[in-house]
Amino acid sequence: MFNVLLVDDEPWVLEGLRTMIDWDRFGFRICGEALSATEALKLMEQLKPELVMTDIHMPVLNGLELIEHSNRTLPHPPKFVILSGYDDFGYAHIAMRQRVAEYLLKPIDDEEIEALLAKLSREIRDEFETERSFRQKAGLAVHYLLNRLIREGVNVDLADQACKAMEIQGEPLLQCLLIEPAGGFGGSVDWIDWMAENGPEGLLGCFQDDSGSMGLVLRVEHSTPDDVMETALQLQYALAREFEEPVIVALSGTGAGVQAIGELYRQSVDVRDDKRSQGRSGVFCYQELRRVQHLRGLPLGWIDELLSVIMSGEHASIESCLARIFAAMTDHLPRLRAVQADVADLELKLCRRIAEMNGDPDLFMNRLQGELGHLGDACHCAALKNYIRLLSFEALSELAELGKLTEHNTIFQVIQYVDREYRSKLQLQDLARHFHMNATYLGQLFKKHAGKPFKEYLNDKRIEEAKLLLKRSGMKVSEVALHVGFPNADYFIHKFKLTTGMLPSNYKNHVESKLR
Repeated sequence: MFNVLLVDDEPWVLEGLRTMIDWDRFGFRICGEALSATEALKLMEQLKPELVMTDIHMPVLNGLELIEHSNRTLPHPPKFVILSGYDDFGYAHIAMRQRVAEYLLKPIDDEEIEALLAKLSREIRDEFETERSFRQKAGLAVHYLLNRLIREGVNVDLADQACKAMEIQGEPLLQCLLIEPAGGFGGSVDWIDWMAENGPEGLLGCFQDDSGSMGLVLRVEHSTPDDVMETALQLQYALAREFEEPVIVALSGTGAGVQAIGELYRQSVDVRDDKRSQGRSGVFCYQELRRVQHLRGLPLGWIDELLSVIMSGEHASIESCLARIFAAMTDHLPRLRAVQADVADLELKLCRRIAEMNGDPDLFMNRLQGELGHLGDACHCAALKNYIRLLSFEALSELAELGKLTEHNTIFQVIQYVDREYRSKLQLQDLARHFHMNATYLGQLFKKHAGKPFKEYLNDKRIEEAKLLLKRSGMKVSEVALHVGFPNADYFIHKFKLTTGMLPSNYKNHVESKLR
């Protein structure tokens, strides 16, 4: 529904407009009424109506002055319809200069106002859709560029593109917010679009990182730290109410220009990971984290880094990552209990991943503890290093085995699906989406397990079924083609001859002659 503000210094006129027009029928609702242009200006700022119907002759500020002031000062001025008892071309001429939607004379004709409201409803809806489409495209471009900035670092071309997309010049002061609901961002809501509409003041762009958290880049040179904290608290409260679950909002420090975005993101990741590992929710700052960083067991982010290289399945990468971790343990002599807490968090994440791949995390941990003992038994630095090393390589082996089983089970299901649905309009990309796989990878797996490429397998399946129909039914060749899934008879005939060496009609006659 679109909001309408009614403005007239005669109360009886407002009552007539309110009661005599079927606003709902045209997708409008009256959000407010004003007896003066001054009052109308305040209501327009508060209610942000899409349509204002106003009289011209009012004390202090007339209707045309109201329109001129609104068009000049409001970021998104509404459409205006003038209602006047004065048939004066001068007024109409000024109104047209102010881009007024319509100039109507009192008393209002029912058919005229209804036709106007129907037209305005369509126009406003089209404008909303155009603006939403533009905002989505712009948001996707910023999302893509911000993800490149945090992954690849800054180069001159990428920095220029990002500045243009976010409409910034120079090196404004920026800050990153990273948001993570307990259950992740999901459902039918386009959260990047939601952030664009409901996000805080100074929002330059949104992005979603590989872990599913939502990042916001804010321009903060005109904001105090307290302002930003208040903004983050309001956003955290709104999202916690939206999701009905705990939400972490991690605030980075500040940095100048787009070249700082990667570092600001990493700061907010450190904050998020720290509070996530503690099971906490709320708004947290990087500055506060740095003050207590000396109490941490190991450098921030080491758990996710090690988990990532274990998931990559590369033995050498794990060795390299462990070498860095063990060097930090030797150089900084962290508290043993803090490191054990970090390792327990790593175990939890590995078990969660094993469960996601249809493995048995309890069996894995029982087997691990049979070899290593319990984590709490690793009571000195050397024992803890040994525990981390063996945990890493045991998990690598377990996940690799589960990966093979998952791959085999999935491709078996894909082939079964093709055998069952071959009559449908099947495309490899559609199969990949259906089974949540990369299309190129699925094509490679299909060929490996089926012995032939997907398209060839599908056509062969359809040809075999076509042979049976040509043998056993009285269907025409064109009917057989459509029945087995070919888009048209010509393509079917071409493929049939290519596979069997004869035309479908010849094949059918040949079979019938053998049966006589």
